[in-house]
Amino acid sequence: MATDLTLHQRRRAPTSQELAGIPWLAVLQPGERERAVREVAVSDAMAGDFVCRVGRPVTYWFGVIEGLLKMSSDNAEGQTMTFSGLPPGGWFGEGTVLKRETYRYNIQALRKSVIAGIPADTFHWLLDHSIGFNRFVMNQLNERLAQFIAAREIDRMNNPDLRVARSLASLFNPVLFPGVGHVLRITQQELAYLVGLSRQRVNEALAALESQGTIRVEYGGLRILDLQALRSSVVVRPTQQTHL
Repeated sequence: MATDLTLHQRRRAPTSQELAGIPWLAVLQPGERERAVREVAVSDAMAGDFVCRVGRPVTYWFGVIEGLLKMSSDNAEGQTMTFSGLPPGGWFGEGTVLKRETYRYNIQALRKSVIAGIPADTFHWLLDHSIGFNRFVMNQLNERLAQFIAAREIDRMNNPDLRVARSLASLFNPVLFPGVGHVLRITQQELAYLVGLSRQRVNEALAALESQGTIRVEYGGLRILDLQALRSSVVVRPTQQTHL
């Protein structure tokens, strides 16, 4: 069965539509892009599959074409800390690839997802030859730093509604996750995994945000109506609940 194979063993050539979902290809010069496209591989991950694991050596730079991943690690007590969700358009782990280190975090698929990657050597070749690629990676690193500072602040928040609001805002980051746009395909349970709250508590927070006109709950996902308000609003919870 295909699911008995590892992600690496399941790799295949990307389709033209999948290549169109890779944002950094657009910044390359023709010769650079030609080499990069030859090296891109994609794989179909099932829910629960690990893309990266703590302690494993880096071999690829990865991105999400479709689906949803989470970045997390376990502490000495066995508790899991989630750093970020990774929706479509997001490429991750550039710092680890730059230093050719082993992973210090796990990346796991929350649902069936399409993962793309280029070998670490190709990543470094692009850094050596492409100004556009360098700028893309530099912007990624800068935005990632801001994301993790915000995640640290979110982790210290005692108000669950604010935790949901800020965590949602991070998933709508147009620099890190350009494939999301204005609609994020996510279930309440998936959001609960990312935020570290119960599904019921997430439901209440979403109802509060929807009542304020910040988001709109749609079938199978969420539509952002006011990103700036989502980043900075004080959430007042209504009595009704909503459902994804």
